[in-house]
Amino acid sequence: MSVEQTAKMPAVPRLARLKAFLDGDLVYGFLRTPSAVISAIVLLVIALTAIAAPLLSPQDPYDLTQLYLDKAELPPIWTAEGQAPYLLGTDVQGRDIFSAILYGSRISLMIGFASVIVSVMIGIVVGLTSGYVGGRIDNLLMRIGDLVLSIPTLLVAILVSAIFRELLPVSMRDAFTPVILTTSIAITSWVQYARIVRASTMVEARKEYVLAARILRLPPLRIMLTHILPNVMTAVLVTATLNLGLAILAEATLSFLGVGMPVTQPSLGTLIRIGNQYFFSGSWWVVLFPALQLSLIILAVNLLGDWLRDALNPKLR
Repeated sequence: MSVEQTAKMPAVPRLARLKAFLDGDLVYGFLRTPSAVISAIVLLVIALTAIAAPLLSPQDPYDLTQLYLDKAELPPIWTAEGQAPYLLGTDVQGRDIFSAILYGSRISLMIGFASVIVSVMIGIVVGLTSGYVGGRIDNLLMRIGDLVLSIPTLLVAILVSAIFRELLPVSMRDAFTPVILTTSIAITSWVQYARIVRASTMVEARKEYVLAARILRLPPLRIMLTHILPNVMTAVLVTATLNLGLAILAEATLSFLGVGMPVTQPSLGTLIRIGNQYFFSGSWWVVLFPALQLSLIILAVNLLGDWLRDALNPKLR
């Protein structure tokens, strides 16, 4: 057998697995669920436009040299007083609302995804350890989780954010704000994943394949990662999808309360907070369009998460 033929061999199983996935029940059900398809398209468009914000936006809203006060509070372009290229108008600083929404969506999505990933990682580690080891370690970890849940989520996030801000120098606070928000949201969200993984781990740990691995004296870490973890990821994936919208909403809430992204680097929540101050003065577009964008993202994520939960539930098949 030639070297070229040997190199081409792994491609066949990959193509076969891809074809089997595309022909599977998950894709079949997805394509026949209009709400899931529309939600996925909406999220894809929002994500792509957010990534391509420097190419699509007529202005960099984070560059103060591109903000002109003589262009402040311009209404949308389809009104009599609207001006090009400000499609959705401008705010009180002369910031283009359309550009700010694109850049703000990128920040909101980035913090939302990052916080979910971090909280999932923490929850998996805690849940696997708690469910597999048991005993005092299980009791200690779950009591820590109960302690976190006993305090309101926003209060914990505000407290963590305030502590990080006080520890950092003033010159570094704005640069580290996305990291602070991600950490604040993740600290309050890992308990749900930990409980799900713990419950599934306790069930899987009693099954024959795990008992066989123990008889073979495989290391506990290997058993948890290679045997138990793949069998509990379905529930984690569904929960993470449903909680993505909550994470984005939490970031927007913190920014709206003034402990999130700064005015110089506004997320959707910051834009809503800024626009809310001028809503009754006639500048309705400053708060309306960022609020619609945020609502659209959360609605699409929730609809997609609901479909995924039903699709991966064997009782509903």
